[in-house]
Amino acid sequence: MNTALSHVPRRRVLSVWFPFFGAQRLLLSRDGGGDPLAPFATVQESGQMQVLCSVSPSAAEAGLRVGQPLRDAMAICPALVTRQRDRAGEATFLTELRRRALRFSPWVAPEGEDGFVLDTTGCAHLFGSEETMVQALVDDHTAPGLTVRAAIADTRGAAWALARHADRRAAPHRSGDMIDQEARATRSRAVKRQAMPQGRAGDGNPPPGAWRIAPPGKMHGALAPLPVAALRLEPDIVEKLSRLGLRRIGDLIGQPRAGLARRFGEILPRRLDQALGTMPEPLSPEQPETRFSRSLAPPDPVTTLDEVLALCDRVLPPLCALLQKHGHAARILQFHAILTDATVRTCSITLARASTDPDRIRPLLALKLDGMDTGFGIDMIRLVATRTEAAPATRTPHPRAWTDQPAPDQPDGLSDLVARIGSRIGMDRITLRHPAESHIPEKSSLILSAAWADPHGDWPAPAMPARPLLLWRPEPLRAQSGSPLRSGFHWRRNRHSVQGAIGPERITPEWWTDEPDWRSGTRDYWHVTLTSGERLWLFLAHGDMISGGWFCHGRFA
Repeated sequence: MNTALSHVPRRRVLSVWFPFFGAQRLLLSRDGGGDPLAPFATVQESGQMQVLCSVSPSAAEAGLRVGQPLRDAMAICPALVTRQRDRAGEATFLTELRRRALRFSPWVAPEGEDGFVLDTTGCAHLFGSEETMVQALVDDHTAPGLTVRAAIADTRGAAWALARHADRRAAPHRSGDMIDQEARATRSRAVKRQAMPQGRAGDGNPPPGAWRIAPPGKMHGALAPLPVAALRLEPDIVEKLSRLGLRRIGDLIGQPRAGLARRFGEILPRRLDQALGTMPEPLSPEQPETRFSRSLAPPDPVTTLDEVLALCDRVLPPLCALLQKHGHAARILQFHAILTDATVRTCSITLARASTDPDRIRPLLALKLDGMDTGFGIDMIRLVATRTEAAPATRTPHPRAWTDQPAPDQPDGLSDLVARIGSRIGMDRITLRHPAESHIPEKSSLILSAAWADPHGDWPAPAMPARPLLLWRPEPLRAQSGSPLRSGFHWRRNRHSVQGAIGPERITPEWWTDEPDWRSGTRDYWHVTLTSGERLWLFLAHGDMISGGWFCHGRFA
């Protein structure tokens, strides 16, 4: 045996979860208001109603749960205190917690919106043992008042499962599935199964609720008692498994992977093998990001739109200067307004072209801020460039060499128009046509989002034949007598007379593809002008008596 490989430590992963993260964050920041022990929850809009997105421990003891409609929660607990959820504040707070966790491992990565994960391979001996290390991490977060669940295992999936489901039992699918409701012949065996320790991942662990450690190389025994929801599965897959009686991970470990994939999709066997360690799951550390943001707090709260825009006029120039300094341009910006009652109003704008020009960004902000409810006033505003792009560089001569410098923002009326319309109806609803590599009319252009695609300046080329703006599937027409270009034709229940025609333009099908509409073979296209002034695109299909004949394919503008 290679002695060098024998000393390679087994990979160990530490998963940290905050079950009451959103609610406890506001309670710690004194934004919850009232008694800190009173039931408290954060809410957010979901469709036409408000739902709970985080509850405090006292609210959970009162029977409230995440995802519950607010009206139902108030009926159960009339003393419930609620605040609007602040996603940006939660993300900032969780980022700070991850930075504090760097003292336990340099390999820290986010895991959802309420936890993070650490690769602690080779780090436990610095604290004496894994138990001492995880206890120190838990103490760091429980001291200020956070509730923490942590677990260490060989795999990321196993650590995630133990941290979130070590104290939970597999719930029955129906009320009649409880052990005490089973037949008398099977009840004795069920009691023996129930007597097995639930959620115990290893020896020497503290009581349920603190932390768990799975012994190295014993993932099967640690995961077997946990519910199948601990495999990070979608709720519909968990429900299907429960209907079949597969409620614990131990019920799935011995199942053929091919059968599970056919019935439940590839995600189930992949998650199962990742948790057991038979399939690798990458764990990448969080990369430090450069945040482009600027804030401003007025001496007195502001309430009117003009006052808010005046603050934006003072924040935008330094933000744009910061972007230019780092060679970036803003594509998406978020506006945050912190009100006097500690609530946050947020809106975002998307530019059709990345820019660092305050004069191009301010009109879009004015459109979004018009009608914003400022309550009793705004205490502070913050502008954040959440998505940036590298500014295009221009080469300028230098006495000794050529240097690359960011190109100045050029006026672009089309981009400004797209951004203004997109701020009202949605940026994805504005499209443009882009040339494609095909001579087939239906495939000669692509429909792309106008905000994320550059317009093709020299298309269509002047030498290209004219193409109609509006195309449809070929519709047959009937000639009066002989050629429709001379005698006229019937189309869409109307008789049409031809004033003039230009053509033909011969187009052959692509032999390497099978297009049903092109099975008639070669086509001769004509640009036809009717006596009514309408201009149509007709073609003659050189096919048999069934597929051949004259058709109308489009209309010119």
